[in-house]
Amino acid sequence: MHRAIPAATAALFLLLSALGTASAATGAPAFADRFHDETLRVDYFHTGAAGEEIVALDRVHRQGTWAGSLVHLVDCLDLGRYLAVATDVASGEVIFSRGFDSYFGEWATTGPASEGVRRTYHESVLMPLPKAPIRFSLEARRADGTMAEVFAQEIDPAAVEVRRDPAPADAVVVEAAVAGDPHACLDIAILGEGYTAAEAGKFDRDVRRFAGILLGQEPFRSLSGRLSVRGVMVPSQQSGCDEPERGVHRNTALGCTFNSLGSERYLLTEDNRALREVAACVPYDVVSLMVNHTRYGGGGIYNLFNTFTSDNQWSPYVFVHEFGHGFAGLADEYYSSSTAYNDFYPRGVEPRERNITALLAPGGLKWGDLATPGAAAPTAWPKAEHDAADAVYQQRRGENTDLIAKLMRGGAPQAEVDAALAAGEELSLVHQQELDAWFAKTGLGGIVGAFEGAGYCSEGMYRAQLDCIMFTKGLKSFCAACTRGIREVAATYTE
Repeated sequence: MHRAIPAATAALFLLLSALGTASAATGAPAFADRFHDETLRVDYFHTGAAGEEIVALDRVHRQGTWAGSLVHLVDCLDLGRYLAVATDVASGEVIFSRGFDSYFGEWATTGPASEGVRRTYHESVLMPLPKAPIRFSLEARRADGTMAEVFAQEIDPAAVEVRRDPAPADAVVVEAAVAGDPHACLDIAILGEGYTAAEAGKFDRDVRRFAGILLGQEPFRSLSGRLSVRGVMVPSQQSGCDEPERGVHRNTALGCTFNSLGSERYLLTEDNRALREVAACVPYDVVSLMVNHTRYGGGGIYNLFNTFTSDNQWSPYVFVHEFGHGFAGLADEYYSSSTAYNDFYPRGVEPRERNITALLAPGGLKWGDLATPGAAAPTAWPKAEHDAADAVYQQRRGENTDLIAKLMRGGAPQAEVDAALAAGEELSLVHQQELDAWFAKTGLGGIVGAFEGAGYCSEGMYRAQLDCIMFTKGLKSFCAACTRGIREVAATYTE
């Protein structure tokens, strides 16, 4: 039995249901007319640099039950820098589309990419298994926000080349919270990385712990009757993951590594094929990679995957924060921490992410209906004071990070390394405690407006509230704009 859902979410469910009813009334084909209740996985290589991209088909896979909605098949969210489209060859009708971001898309915004350095990334698109040949295409969003096709190829789902690989024989599955039919639920897969066979019990406990964290956090708590969480792991040869800057390299199942795109805290994997083969053991809409490690770090890319470590003091926060990226396409709201990106949000273009704005949205503030009556846009806040204190912290954090890397690469005694690691954790905790206390003193915590500083931009980009889990550390609330964005995306999976 499903739990009650908030009125705003219920309204969106009714809207999507009405759209589905309208389609039926006009004679639009039902799911069973176009698709089998299985999953088609299209793998391809994405190559290039800034302003250049080449896509080449790799493999096509036929997998288990389709986990997504049977109704919401054509994307209506307009999120992400890419759009995958499946067009029925015989009729020319678009039968499926899905917006997403990609590792390549992030690479293209880095300094090396702007200098012409090319990289290749392996990517996948999942869709329900069509009953007839399709034209599979990818569209990329240009700087002005328009879309342009970058790849197209016909795919026959019945071709002998379509693979039907068996699931990994040594996979461990944990059903932490199963709400019901995958077609009417948001299905979340937590993949274990850096867990050895001897650590399968720890993996089980960690999956259940983080499932409880997510389901206890609004707005997911209100939607928990429609959320399923399953864990899957294939044992790694070694615990942990790669830390190149610290001279640490591990043989693990999914190939996760810190220092992704040159950012010391960015934790991703480039082994997409391994990730997809493990995830295929369960029905899934969203993938989170849980790395068996004590270090602070993570990452999240919309409709690709998100990562977090299992045993840092900030792990619950990182899990939920990165889930906001990977699931709902939310933007980072911080702007002072170092990133690998150059001009991630082009000037003069309103971001499509629901939680940040350049104040360019037609008709006014994009979350204007949520704004506090009388709140100005922009909304005044003591930004200069915040930024001065944060600059001191960022310098001290950077010095500590460099020290840890130097000690570890130089083979320093473990006691020295441990002391530096502990000092970094204490610095982070004290800074956040002081910042939270400072936020409380401003008296601005309940105001919804347009606070300058968001999306890696100190100026010209705005967030909805003074603080949010997408802005600073801690298992705190999503802001009003984030919350609505999450509910909007969730509705498209649970119909």
